Amino acid sequence: MNKRYVIYMTLFIALVLEVLPMPLDLVVYRPEWLLLVLIYWNIALPQRVNIGIAFICGIILDILLGNSLGLNSLALVISVYISSLHYQRLRNYSIWQQMAILGLLCALYNLIIFWLQHWLTDVLFQFTYFWPILTTVFLWPWLFWLLRKIRRQLDLK
Repeated sequence: MNKRYVIYMTLFIALVLEVLPMPLDLVVYRPEWLLLVLIYWNIALPQRVNIGIAFICGIILDILLGNSLGLNSLALVISVYISSLHYQRLRNYSIWQQMAILGLLCALYNLIIFWLQHWLTDVLFQFTYFWPILTTVFLWPWLFWLLRKIRRQLDLK
């Protein structure tokens, strides 16, 4: 397999995990897989994964989820833009500091989606919106380790 397609393959897997059916009791805990993968690749290879890729992935996610077009893409673009502004600093943080920053970015992502859905469809706020933030933050060390191992083994630059 060509090395340059590995990033797109991980983004595809993240999109599949975003729409994978889950039991109703666990749906509220679904982590933001696409946000995790986009932020990792944006920190590791900012010249290859940027806000343009985030916009395209957001449009694809909107189509897959049946949301209004641009809903997820706007939230992803803003989150990835903030991480790309500080990618050199984020690389040097410890994993715990990265988890804290990722929690803030995920909270911003969910807040933007809530605001847009509230504005478009009059959705009411529920505290279950906070659960994906926690599961996303707790998955970060494992996903970081896995994607870094893939990047180093394939010598992606």
